[in-house]
Amino acid sequence: MDTDDSKRPWGYFENLVDAGNHKVKRITVFPGKRLSLQSHAKRAEHWFVVDGRALFTCNDAVMEIRQGQAVDIGRGDRHRIENIGAGNLVFIEIQTGDYFGEDDITRYEDDFGRAGA
Repeated sequence: MDTDDSKRPWGYFENLVDAGNHKVKRITVFPGKRLSLQSHAKRAEHWFVVDGRALFTCNDAVMEIRQGQAVDIGRGDRHRIENIGAGNLVFIEIQTGDYFGEDDITRYEDDFGRAGA
C-alpha cells in the first residue's frame, strides 16, 4: 500500500498510475465487504477483476462478475461492488475523465456510516 490514506473499512487500494488524463488503482476488498453505492461526476471507470467473485451493481442492474471479467461505469452511474467469495476480491480500476480526487464521490448507501459524505 502506498499510504495509510489508502486503507478503508472494506479493504485497501494501491495507486499504480496517476497521470493527467487517467488514474489506475489496484483495489482489494475483504470477504463479505462492499464499497458504498456511489457515483462520480468527473470520471468514468473500467473495472477488471483479477481475483475473486463479486456482486456488481450499476444503476438498476445487478450481476455476478469473476476473474477475467470487466465492467464499465459511466459518469454519474450509481455503482458498487461486493466481495461474495471466500478470499479477497482484487480488481484493477482505470479512471478516465477530468478529475481523479477521492472527493469526487457521492455516496447513496454505505455500510460504514459515510453516506452523504
